[in-house]
Amino acid sequence: MELIKDTEFGGERPLFASKNLELENVTIHAGESALKCCSNIMARNCKFEGKYPFWHVDGFRIENCLFTPGARAALWYSKNLVMTDTQVDAPKMFREMTGLSLRNVRIPDAQETMWHVSDVNLENVEVAHADYLFMHSRNIYIRNYRQQGNYSFQYCENVEIHDADIDSKDAFWNTKDVTVYDSRLNGEYLGWHSENLHLVRCHISGTQPLCYCKNLILEDCTFDADADLAFEESTLHADIRGAVTSVKNPTSGRIVADSYGEIIIDKNIKAPADCEILIR
Repeated sequence: MELIKDTEFGGERPLFASKNLELENVTIHAGESALKCCSNIMARNCKFEGKYPFWHVDGFRIENCLFTPGARAALWYSKNLVMTDTQVDAPKMFREMTGLSLRNVRIPDAQETMWHVSDVNLENVEVAHADYLFMHSRNIYIRNYRQQGNYSFQYCENVEIHDADIDSKDAFWNTKDVTVYDSRLNGEYLGWHSENLHLVRCHISGTQPLCYCKNLILEDCTFDADADLAFEESTLHADIRGAVTSVKNPTSGRIVADSYGEIIIDKNIKAPADCEILIR
């Protein structure tokens, strides 16, 4: 590989269509598309200040780098990325990508990030201001994850999450085949209109969780006192440890908890209206 180190570039497309290139201690100043249409790129201890540096790239590794706010929309239409030990201060990252692995990455401005991505692996990643994170994405595996930002994981498929702290209103809407283990899920209207959402040993908080779900499964989960009016029009099997403040009009299945503050079954319940609601 050709090595470029201890230098800087600016302007438009300074390294366009490069192949087999290693960058070390390089700064990409304001400009556009510094590494567009490249392949087999290694960037180590680099700083990216200009827009769109990695578009249409196949095969690249980014280690111990910084993307400043000016490097917005830095990684789009690319595949086979490994990013480690990196700070991403730029918004709207990772769009239309396949083969995305992030480890020890911080994204404090993650609004509208990770749209239409697939084959994703995240480990020890923190995101904030992450409204509309992971829209229309699939094949995602996440471990040791911290998130603040609303409307996340909408329309996602085939997602597995372990050891996460997710603070997100309207999380997991319209998802399919999502499993979450050993996590804290905080936010209003969790999981509405989902299919095959499976929560294992999770703590759930926020009003009206898990409504309009199809084939919802909860194992050994706990509910905060503010998680009221749960399960409206859902088909489910739920094993809940502790109390549930209120359950409203579940459609079918089985719910087991230690106690219920209120069970609301009224004229608006949908057929077959045969959900068992049991006390352990």
